Amino acid sequence: MSHGLPTPYPVAPARCEGAGANSGGRETIRGCVGGRDHTAYVHPGRVDREGRELDEGTEQDRSVAAAPAFLDARALIGCRHRLNMNAAQPELIAGFREDPGVQQRREAAVAHRQRVRDALVGARPEQWVVIDPELRAAERAESTMRACAAGALCIWGGLLPQEPDTGRRGGAEILLRDLDRGGYIPVIVVNHKVTDPRQPEPAEFHPTTSDLYHWDPQPDPHRKLRQQPRDQQRLAHLYRMLQRHGLASPAVVGGVIGYHFDRILVHDLTQILADYDRRYADRIAVVRGELPTVPSKVPECRQCPWWNRGGADGRGCEGWLIDHRDVSLVAPGSRADVLRGHGVQTIDDLAAWSGPEPEDWQHGPFDEAVVTARAWIAGAPLVRRFDQVRVRRADVEVDVDLESFQEFGAYLWGTLLDGVYRPFVTWDPLPTEDEGRSFGEFWTWLMRVRAEAAAAGKTFAAYCYSRTAEDKWLYESARRFAGQPGVPTVEQVRAFVDSPQWVDMFQAVTEQFICPNGKGLKKIAPVAGFAWRDAEANGEASMSWYRLAVGYDGEPDLTQRTRLLEYNEDDVRATMVLREWMCPRVPGPHRAELEVPALSDFGQVADLAQVGDRSRASEAIGGGGTISA
Repeated sequence: MSHGLPTPYPVAPARCEGAGANSGGRETIRGCVGGRDHTAYVHPGRVDREGRELDEGTEQDRSVAAAPAFLDARALIGCRHRLNMNAAQPELIAGFREDPGVQQRREAAVAHRQRVRDALVGARPEQWVVIDPELRAAERAESTMRACAAGALCIWGGLLPQEPDTGRRGGAEILLRDLDRGGYIPVIVVNHKVTDPRQPEPAEFHPTTSDLYHWDPQPDPHRKLRQQPRDQQRLAHLYRMLQRHGLASPAVVGGVIGYHFDRILVHDLTQILADYDRRYADRIAVVRGELPTVPSKVPECRQCPWWNRGGADGRGCEGWLIDHRDVSLVAPGSRADVLRGHGVQTIDDLAAWSGPEPEDWQHGPFDEAVVTARAWIAGAPLVRRFDQVRVRRADVEVDVDLESFQEFGAYLWGTLLDGVYRPFVTWDPLPTEDEGRSFGEFWTWLMRVRAEAAAAGKTFAAYCYSRTAEDKWLYESARRFAGQPGVPTVEQVRAFVDSPQWVDMFQAVTEQFICPNGKGLKKIAPVAGFAWRDAEANGEASMSWYRLAVGYDGEPDLTQRTRLLEYNEDDVRATMVLREWMCPRVPGPHRAELEVPALSDFGQVADLAQVGDRSRASEAIGGGGTISA
C-alpha cells in the first residue's frame, strides 16, 4: 500500500534554470501541479526549520521580533521560565550572542536540510513544489495553501498560516500527499540521529520506517528507535495545524529524516496528541502571561541568557536560585519536580528529610540525594561513599581522549603514556578519508603498547573520562574505515571496550563519590589539584577552535591547532592526575581519602559546619555559594 510517491505524476517536461536566472540568485524548477504550470523556487540561503530566514541575528533576537502571542514547536520542550522571560523582558536579550557551539550546530542543521532538499528535489523535480523562502511569511503560507489545494505530491519548505486564536505557527520541511486517504503527512528534517542500526532479532517493538523516495511504511527490524520527544511534539504541532484546514492525513502519522539520511522514521501520532494538547495549552498560557513561572535548574541553563541576567535584581536565575536555596540546585530537572510534590522546596528542606523515601522517586538512592543537599550546605564538592577509594590500576597505563566535530568524525585521538603526550590527528577538514589514517595509527599504537605489556608480563589498562564518546567513535570509525591499514573490525573494538582493560574514570567517580556540583571532568579534576592552561577550554569552545584550525571559513589558523592539542593534552593529564589522587601508587598526604568527607560525616544536619571546616577540597570549586550551570 502506498501513500505518496509510487506512481508517476503527470507533469510537463521539467527543466532547471541555473542560479541567477531569477532575482536573488534563486534556482528555478518548473513543473505542473493539478494540470497547471507551476514555478517553484529553490533558494540556497539559510532558513530555520519553520521556514524563517537565519541570515540576521540570533534565535533570541528572532524570538523578540515575533509576536509574543504566537508559539512554534521548538518551545514545547525545555524550560517554561525561559519562555516566560523571552516574552516578558525581550529587551534584555536583544543583543545576546548565543554560544558558538550552538550557532555551529544550527548552521550544520541548515546545511543538512539543504543537502536533503537538493537530493530529494533533484531526484524527481517534477514531483516537487518548493516554496520560495524569500517571500514574506504570509506569502509563503499562501503559496503553501495553494500548492495543497492543487494537490501537489511533495512540498518543500511549506509554511502553514499562523493561528491568532490558538497562537500556533510553524512549518514542515516536507509535506507529502497521502494518495490513498487524502490530506498531507508532515515530514521534518533534523540533524540528529533518530535510529541506530541493530542486528535483526525478535523484539516486542520494531520502529516503522519508509524509503526516502517511495512512501511505504513498514516495521524495520534492522533499526532501533532513539527517543527524540522534540521531534514527536513538532509533528503533533504540525498535524494540528494541518487538521485546522482539513489537510491532515487520516493516517495520523508523521515522518522524520535524521542525520544519516537513509530512511524516514515514521511516528504514530495518535499516541502523543493528548500529551501535545496539554503541553501546548500550558506553554501558550505561559507566553500570554496567564501562568506565572519561577526559575528551576535544568540542563539547558548552561547556555541560557537568563542564567545570569534578568529578574527583579538583574542577577538572573542563578542569583534567584541561590537566594532561595532552591532544591533544583542539587536535584535539577525532573528530580526537583518530584521533591516539590512532597513539599521539598529548598536545599534545607531536603537536607532535613528524615522519613521514608518518596514512593515516586526514581533517581537513584534517595539517601544520597539527602546527603547531596547536606554537602552543598557544608560547601563540600565531593562526598566519599566508602572508607577506601578504589580505581583499577595497572603496570602500564594509557590515558585516552578524543576530539570530534559534530557528527562529521573524530579528528584527534590524544594519548598519555609515562607522562609523554602523543596525538594522532588529521587536520584535513572533516569529513575526510584521512581520518581513517589517523584512527588506524592510533589503534595500532594502542594495541602495540598493550601487546608489549603482555609480553613483558605486565598488566595494562587504558583510561578515558565518560566512555560514551570514545566508544561511539571507536565503533563508528571501525565501520566507516573498515579495511584501511590499522583499522580494527567492529568485533575487535567490542572485545576491547568490553574488557576490564578499558577503564572509565567517570564511572569510577560515580561509584566512589557523591558530587553535589556535578561529575564533569572540569568539575572533579580541580578538586584533585589539576588546572587547565586555557581558561576557556571546554567542548563547545573547541568547536569554534576547530573551524579556525582547519580553515572552514578561511585560511587554516595554526595557533588554533596548538590550542586544540594543548586542550586535549590537558584532558588526558587531568584524567591521570585524578586517578593518582583517587588511588595513589604511593599513599601521601594529598589524596581523596584524607581530603574528601565520608558519608558518615553527614549523618546530622548539625554536623555540617564541622564538615565544611574539614573540606579542603571545597575551596577548589567554591562550594554552595558558587553553583554554576
